[in-house]
Amino acid sequence: MTDTKLSTDNRAIKTTVIIKQAMAVTGLFFVAFVILHAYGNLKVFLGEKDYNDYALALRTFLMPILPYEGLLWILRAVLLVCILVHVVAAFYLWHRSAKARGSRYMVKKSLATAYAARTVRWGGVILLFFILFHLGHFTLKWAKIGNPAAYGSHQVTLDAAGAVVPEGADSAVITVTEGYPYAMMYTTFSNWWMVLIYGIAVASLCLHIAHGVWSALQSVGWLRRNTEVPVQIISGLVGLAVLVMFLLPPVCFLAGLMPAPAPVA
Repeated sequence: MTDTKLSTDNRAIKTTVIIKQAMAVTGLFFVAFVILHAYGNLKVFLGEKDYNDYALALRTFLMPILPYEGLLWILRAVLLVCILVHVVAAFYLWHRSAKARGSRYMVKKSLATAYAARTVRWGGVILLFFILFHLGHFTLKWAKIGNPAAYGSHQVTLDAAGAVVPEGADSAVITVTEGYPYAMMYTTFSNWWMVLIYGIAVASLCLHIAHGVWSALQSVGWLRRNTEVPVQIISGLVGLAVLVMFLLPPVCFLAGLMPAPAPVA
């Protein structure tokens, strides 16, 4: 009987470790994606043309090896899988923690980490809702905030390598529909309430990242007594850097520091 119980306990421990590692790996992937996304957003400071060209370059990346928008669809698929794994893992760990809450160890542990755990948990819920809104707004354009014309589109002719060519050119192989990314940013963040919503979501994201980086490094065995302080500092700096990178564009748009986009039909 004792051996059976020990075997069951060992399996539960191994399962928990594997799930924590899966959550850590998917979390670190999110952090890398978020940093690259924030860096891309900073290209609005180069001007409307450069930012729109950057958005087009993401869609034509590695053409003709990848089809038009191939990179974005690969990223979306990987992100969707990671989100599902991350959410299921988080729910499993929360459920196990709730079941074990009666022990003195768990009570002591929850008192020491309750604020961080609660912040991460509710921050994750806020992020999930914001991601859905973000997709409906900037990607699918279901939610048109500000000038509806900014969510319009125009035709662009590309050659086999994804370079823009004149319509009717001999090298033209595909005509695609492109939007006005800079104009969408401008019209969206000219509204104070949208900047506020975005700010709350970004703050939740950065708290989630700061705790998540620390937790992920702990799960993969990089957190030791002699590395705890440096890891905490690095985690905080990563969260702060992402906060600044994401908030700079909307704040500058709201403050009127960014030039207006060219008129769109």
